[in-house]
Amino acid sequence: MSRPATAPHALRDYALLADGERGVLVGPRGDFVWMCFPRWHDDAVFCALIGGTSSYAITPQGRFVWGGYYEPGSLIWRSRWIAEDAIVECREALALPTRPDRAIVLRRLIAIEGEARLDVALAAGAGFDRHGMGRLRREDDGAWVAELGEERMRWVGAAEAKPAGDDPRERALTLEVQLEEGEERDFVLALQHGEAPAIEQPADHLWEATEQAWKERVPQIESCLAPRDANHAYAVMSGLTSVDGGMVAAATTSLPERAEQGRDFDYRFAWIRDQAYAGQAVAAAGPHPLMDAAVRFTVARLLEDGPDLMPAYTVDGDPVLEERKLDLAGYPGGYDVVGNHVRDQFQLDVFGELLMMFSAAASHDHLDADGWRAVEIAVEAIERRWRQPDAGIWELEPDCWTHSRLICAAGLKAIAAHSPGHEQPAAWLALADRLLAETAATSLAPKGHWQRSVEDRRLDASLLLGAIRGALPADDPRSLATLEAVAANLTEDGYCFRFQPEGRPLGEAEGAFLLCGFWLALAYAQQDDLPRALSWFERNRAACGTPGLFSEEFDVRQRQLRGNLPQAFVHALMLECAAKLAQ
Repeated sequence: MSRPATAPHALRDYALLADGERGVLVGPRGDFVWMCFPRWHDDAVFCALIGGTSSYAITPQGRFVWGGYYEPGSLIWRSRWIAEDAIVECREALALPTRPDRAIVLRRLIAIEGEARLDVALAAGAGFDRHGMGRLRREDDGAWVAELGEERMRWVGAAEAKPAGDDPRERALTLEVQLEEGEERDFVLALQHGEAPAIEQPADHLWEATEQAWKERVPQIESCLAPRDANHAYAVMSGLTSVDGGMVAAATTSLPERAEQGRDFDYRFAWIRDQAYAGQAVAAAGPHPLMDAAVRFTVARLLEDGPDLMPAYTVDGDPVLEERKLDLAGYPGGYDVVGNHVRDQFQLDVFGELLMMFSAAASHDHLDADGWRAVEIAVEAIERRWRQPDAGIWELEPDCWTHSRLICAAGLKAIAAHSPGHEQPAAWLALADRLLAETAATSLAPKGHWQRSVEDRRLDASLLLGAIRGALPADDPRSLATLEAVAANLTEDGYCFRFQPEGRPLGEAEGAFLLCGFWLALAYAQQDDLPRALSWFERNRAACGTPGLFSEEFDVRQRQLRGNLPQAFVHALMLECAAKLAQ
């Protein structure tokens, strides 16, 4: 094979570049191992992360140690390597402003100290490696151009690169770079759907435009705990959010979670619940643009699909792709699955969470006439469907999940407080009372805490949300009993698990859920127990790697991230905690 081998790293070592339409995962050897194009849900052009051979690496020669950091308020990443005789950085980003059919990848090498020597290798492969660099040629200006199936590529800054491999699917471009101390070198890779991309501006101008765009995208959130991390969480969510307002749950597919049931693999879609979490989190910090984006995307889906709203969509509002398997080895311990069965589910709680988000937007006077029409649709959906079994927050087998009904009651109460009408709030509050009364009659455990469903008497960390979101008061005996039971039975070493697997100890079937740890921080804050709230916040805030990205799960024993990366709703809850605990 002509392509260089790219060994996988632990998930905590990957950084993310993103421009809202797609993302790149960067490893500690300067290896781009994941990028889908043109958009999040499309096929990958770099897929070494899940066992393909396509990648784009800039790596120091010889022995070195790795580090890195994001420039504040952005997803401009700097890989930093300390070699035996040199210190070198690679500044990298997806250029902004962006558009759905084109991506520009910026990489700038900077010799900080000493003479730096690096190897550069580009091996693109569209369609999850079905198409390599076909019709590869160097133009008169030194740019390399190629066809990648339906995509087109232009690479500038590597005129002296050498092609290797006769089969396009195995073809690579490689070169060695030597930089004197203080010297810089730019590489610009442009991808475009359907036609050959042009690079109209020099690298300096592309960098300046990208820096300015990030300043405009990410507000300075200061009235919160851990403001640097809060702003970083906002930047991550912004990078995951398309121009249409859809925010993907994560940038990747098929990364292992070790869950036994109800889990799927492809998170490159916009989950309605995640949008609502993000909107509420941002609203807690202020009426910032990501709140409006989440409202805009979900209002459009409600107006189009009504009570038949699907749990997730592509970022452009289309149905989620059906599941299919790729012919790749997968990330170690994982699979090679794209698409998601969630498209066929009914999840009642999303209507309640949407009402919570619409209420938060209304509190900032950011809910327009279309938004209020969407409110009425969500209320109608709850009224029509709340007695139906649903897949619930964890996307399991249909059941009458307690969490779903509590969240709907909370959403009805929240939006009633902001309704411009007079008759509607009374009807909405009456519906909330019916939901709460029937749920209390059927889904309360003998010890006084909420149980998962009418038939399932186990605990579930999502039941904390009944009080957190306001379905019932935080000092209600049921709220207090649920908090006490979750803390006593679903936690380990400062982390919280979703629920107790049948016949198995915590941590064996799956990792702790960072989302649940942040819920505990909010629950203790409601009880005015600030020491415990801060302890849960700090413990879970630290469950990341050098780039500060969270995945869905955390392996407590091995202190490793598990699942797709980065997980948007965990960043959302971290931001919500940072804002609310400061209050």
